[in-house]
Amino acid sequence: MPFTPRTPRVVAARRLQRRREREATGRFLAEGPQAVREALIRPRTVVELFGTPASLDRYADLVAAAGADVPVTEVTDDALAALAETVAPQGLVAVCRHVDGPLDAALASSPRLVAVLAGIRDPGNAGTVLRTADAAGAAAVVFAGDAVDPYNGKCVRASAGSLFHVDVVREREPASVVAAVRAAGLTVLAATGHGEDDLDELADAGRLAAPTAWLFGTEAHGLPGELADAADARVRVPLHGRAESLNLAAAAAVCLYASARALR
Repeated sequence: MPFTPRTPRVVAARRLQRRREREATGRFLAEGPQAVREALIRPRTVVELFGTPASLDRYADLVAAAGADVPVTEVTDDALAALAETVAPQGLVAVCRHVDGPLDAALASSPRLVAVLAGIRDPGNAGTVLRTADAAGAAAVVFAGDAVDPYNGKCVRASAGSLFHVDVVREREPASVVAAVRAAGLTVLAATGHGEDDLDELADAGRLAAPTAWLFGTEAHGLPGELADAADARVRVPLHGRAESLNLAAAAAVCLYASARALR
């Protein structure tokens, strides 16, 4: 019989929707076939896979990928709905181990492109920037300061599996992140709407061709002044129309892809 919402294992997994429980257990939920597929590719990440009978049949390839080491548990539609956080869940939820690691380990591989999310609190924005960083070829994404939990359900979904592709780092002190990436040989660029340097001019001058760490702040307040001042340059995205600004995710995409093009 499929497990119900009151089955102890379902109840325990559902608690992972709360940050306190995620921190205490070192585990989180990844919802939907795309996230589950990417999580299964990463060794020793998935702890258990829950699915409705229909979804486990539909995604038999993922059940096969889970192998003998990952329990696959049938649940009712109601139980799956309790585990999922979306209005129309896709029938699969995986319990995963945290994937973040220390900053020095992420820098040991000499990354050429790193994104630092300084105090970003919106999980949708954070997950979208993480996804964009992955697409642009960044090797690491650092959640610095009082940033959102990268294992927040909305952040995980917005990352569309990229959470499992890049080195994810959590650091309490943004200033120490700047010092560490600079010591690792990366140029530190702060994205800010009032920067002295124009992104296009930097690209034309060849200044984006060096290994780079981009600093991104909150959409509402941007980067703290002292953190922007600690960067090697404060960079604005040129606005050629009448828009007042770009949102965080769009600005991050422009900056990261400008670096990706220069680095290649």
